[in-house]
Amino acid sequence: QERRERKRKLSKEMAERATRELEKMQLKEKADVKYKEWLEKKRAEEAEKKKKEKEKEKEREAELQEKRTRSEKIFKEWLQNARNKPQPALNGYGFPHGRSAGLYVQYT
Repeated sequence: QERRERKRKLSKEMAERATRELEKMQLKEKADVKYKEWLEKKRAEEAEKKKKEKEKEKEREAELQEKRTRSEKIFKEWLQNARNKPQPALNGYGFPHGRSAGLYVQYT
């Protein structure tokens, strides 16, 4: 009877141990699945972030290019207008040879 009791105890312990091992394996599998899902989510977020950064960079480049184009256009217009404007008369009244011809007074 003691043998049977020991056998029963041993088989019960083995069954419990097997159950615990099975639970451990299932828990590990669940953890692995959760980790993989988390990793995929993180990678997708990172890819989306990089995509948005690239789009912003493209927008910034487009704005800079537009600004350059506008600046060049305005400069060319200014240059064209500057050529068409009459030059100031430096040799007019009081400015012979481009210098002021004020009275020269020597103080003693």
